[in-house]
Amino acid sequence: MIRPRTSVRRMAAPLTAGVLAAGALVLPAQSAHAAPSVVKVTGGQGNWQLTVDGSPYQVKGLTWGPSVADADRYMPDLRSMGVNTVRTWGTDASSKPLFDSAAAHGIKVIAGFWLQPGGGPGSGGCVNYLTDTAYKNQMLDEFPKWVQEYKDHPGVLMWNVGNESVLGLQNCYSGDELEAQRNAYTAFVNDVTKKIHAVDPNHPVTSTDAWVGAWPYYKRNAPDLDLYAVNSYDAVCEVKSAWEQGGYSKPYIVTEGGPAGEWEVPDDINGVPEEPTDRAKAEGYTRAWNCVKDHQGVSLGATLFHYGLEYDFGGIWFNLLPAGEKRLSYYAVKRAYGADTSGDNTPPVIGRFDVEGDATKVEAGRDLMLATQVTDPDGDALTYEVQVGSNYIDQNKYLTTMPHTDLGGGRLKVTAPDKPGVWKAYVKVKDGRGNVGVETRSVKVVPPTPGGTNVALGKPATASSFQQSYGDCPCPASNAVDGGATTRWASDWSDPQWLSVDLGARTTFRHVQLVWEASYAKAYTIQTSDDGQNWQTVREVTDGNGGVDSFDISGTGRYVRVHGTARGTGWGYSLYEFGVYS
Repeated sequence: MIRPRTSVRRMAAPLTAGVLAAGALVLPAQSAHAAPSVVKVTGGQGNWQLTVDGSPYQVKGLTWGPSVADADRYMPDLRSMGVNTVRTWGTDASSKPLFDSAAAHGIKVIAGFWLQPGGGPGSGGCVNYLTDTAYKNQMLDEFPKWVQEYKDHPGVLMWNVGNESVLGLQNCYSGDELEAQRNAYTAFVNDVTKKIHAVDPNHPVTSTDAWVGAWPYYKRNAPDLDLYAVNSYDAVCEVKSAWEQGGYSKPYIVTEGGPAGEWEVPDDINGVPEEPTDRAKAEGYTRAWNCVKDHQGVSLGATLFHYGLEYDFGGIWFNLLPAGEKRLSYYAVKRAYGADTSGDNTPPVIGRFDVEGDATKVEAGRDLMLATQVTDPDGDALTYEVQVGSNYIDQNKYLTTMPHTDLGGGRLKVTAPDKPGVWKAYVKVKDGRGNVGVETRSVKVVPPTPGGTNVALGKPATASSFQQSYGDCPCPASNAVDGGATTRWASDWSDPQWLSVDLGARTTFRHVQLVWEASYAKAYTIQTSDDGQNWQTVREVTDGNGGVDSFDISGTGRYVRVHGTARGTGWGYSLYEFGVYS
């Protein structure tokens, strides 16, 4: 069966271009050969071979990330890495420049066709492969149209139908219905395969899924496939034994592979997947290729993941050259594919990256100390950058650069984010020669602990409104003064709104701390009252940005309230904690 995976996983659809590092080599394209290639799977059981125009061809590839418009910019670099193949996830009218550039540089394309639901986030849609004849007929018309368009193009190596939909169907169905849908999906893949073969007998057809749990379905329902394809990362070295035990009669290629992904690593001290180091990732590519090569006569090669440029959460995990800067993994793939690296200037190596102090209790808005140990094989001058990402808080994949102070000796000081939750801190070290080393650690940001006594803790609280049923609600006013970090008050979605706490007697206080949920106040006041009717403003905020607002304040009253006048989001106001300190 398909191995379970977490909902957050690698990029699984065509990716947009990042920024090319200054000085990257751009060569003029060569002229493409006019004649199309004839690509065949030849041989027999356990002794297969891929041939191009009668010559043996081992796929030494990478999945393609840049924009098609930038193909001429990056194809020379791929060729210098020993890459002869790139893989895509979709084929349409926009694909021609990629095919043209690939052919001009002696590279071929495994051209993909996307089928819903796919296996990655954002793939969209839950197709019923038993009953949705309209969708199936649309794909049966569309895919062969593009095959007809490009079948004589010298850049085409083979066609690849679908990506991890046997896996992805578990997000749509369960039980017997899931089993029926998986059988129907793979039977439909066979229908598409036959249509492609009728249009183009000169290029093989494969279909990709996650791990080999999909292969029994292909074996049963898709006999017209010329070969199988699998995405496998940390488990790639187990594919050989799974093939042998499964009694299959088709060869295969690995269409995604590399170091361990989020779904394959243990959790760290803060309960989030522990990302491998740069060195471990490089070793992951070397290991993957060695295991692909080890299954001679059956494994016909691989397109490892990922020749991508994004410098974001997924890009740091998998991209060989985020923002066009080359990592240890880039050179590991280059060596694996037999290209010469002897004259290359190589990346800085981060031997250690630690968070000083307790990484499970980093106070919001306070100093965060990072310790690194970095060497550069070429003795280059190094520059540092620190970034943070909130993916495990709000699924935001982007990284934010943080101002830092270099304390010397590899120690860096930044200000911790002011939003509670588990963040990832990234240190990026560049050598000025187009190379980068990146390491990451998680930190759990918590509200600061003010001095004094929280006189609002456990006291009666009222509010202008509260959500009685939505998500984790009911969310009454009392939740904001219960001392719990996960319970919250949530108001109606309108302005203004307020929350008031009765201290029981007239009390003087000197500090207020507000811990906002994602629905924060952009503008609000802190007010006091002796009778709960007449209010005096003691603090006004007009530029709130959520997270933790913790400030000294001078006030006296029996009642203290936060009065929101402008929401920071389209939702209401939501507070985890409203602390008033004497």
